[in-house]
Amino acid sequence: PSFCKKGSSVPSAEITPVERSGRQLEMYDPATKKTDMIDTCFGTHHLLFAMDANDTLWTSSGGGGGVVGWLNTKMWDKTHDAQKSQGWTALVLDTNGNGKRDPYAEGEQKVTTAPSGESLGTSEAVNTIADLTHDTRLNAAFYGIGIGPDGMVWGTVLGFPGGLARLNPGKNPPETALTEYYEVPWNDPKAPVWGFSPRGMDVGSDGIAWVALASGHLASFDRSKCKGPLNGPKATGRQCPEGWSLYQTPGPKFKNVTDSGSADSHYYVWVDTFDTLGLGKNVPIITGNSSDSLIALVNGKFVVMRIPYPMGFFAKGMDGRFDDTKAGWKGKGVYTTWGTRTPFHSETGKGTLPKVVHFQLRPNPLAD
Repeated sequence: PSFCKKGSSVPSAEITPVERSGRQLEMYDPATKKTDMIDTCFGTHHLLFAMDANDTLWTSSGGGGGVVGWLNTKMWDKTHDAQKSQGWTALVLDTNGNGKRDPYAEGEQKVTTAPSGESLGTSEAVNTIADLTHDTRLNAAFYGIGIGPDGMVWGTVLGFPGGLARLNPGKNPPETALTEYYEVPWNDPKAPVWGFSPRGMDVGSDGIAWVALASGHLASFDRSKCKGPLNGPKATGRQCPEGWSLYQTPGPKFKNVTDSGSADSHYYVWVDTFDTLGLGKNVPIITGNSSDSLIALVNGKFVVMRIPYPMGFFAKGMDGRFDDTKAGWKGKGVYTTWGTRTPFHSETGKGTLPKVVHFQLRPNPLAD
């Protein structure tokens, strides 16, 4: 729409105009069985509601597009006006260290894409020379997304080694939002374990961010462990190696590989904030996409939940739900997609359709 672009009076467009985007929003109302298309200026991929007065729906773009967008769902419900209901911001580092958003230096917003158009990320999230009188725009956008208990919005930055971005919206996000960037430890002598290439992520109610890494790790990032300044000219990604912990996931390594990590593939991670599965609160669960499994980290040890039949289980995302709070373990569980793009390659072959899988955990083997 024209209101996204340069010359628009929309506050977000006045500061960060957007010329194009793909894959916007739609909302299905089960009461009316009606679907509304919402034309957004930003591309969307993963979605997450904030617990705020506007029931804000924050979105990731899938890694490209250069902005992070949101929808004020209360405004949308009231007006059905897409222009009034949405906003977006660039990811801006506080390079001059004064604690507020200022005019920023920026390089080209450029990411590598697959033939399908999917973003593969960038190896250069900071791609411009720092100007100490200005802030700096990241050459990045969110792939995975999580929201902390303090209202901060986290997202993964694709690429090698990739990283985590923490967005503080401030009072008026298009003007006030500031970002911190934390690179996954790689070739860093201060880090005991190295990894690379994040995808999915989530944040627990304790504020710890969990990330799935292509290096065969489940990683956590605890910002409270950071010792150095988190803004200023040196805060470009490597300012807090002490905040990272990397856990090698179960399974073999690739042939001749001696570095930490496994050969399993991990797409997404979800934190069971409310103990819907039965392994405890704030337990992270990562998808084992090459091992037909979900893999939970409980007190530093992995619990593997494998689908033995049919072979080819491929989870893309999951969520927990209490169906009956009076029914004990039978009344709760985790639901996950069987989300491969080629379900006919599963063991059951041609004609196999995608599924939803329900995981439940007995407190002991003989529990009723």
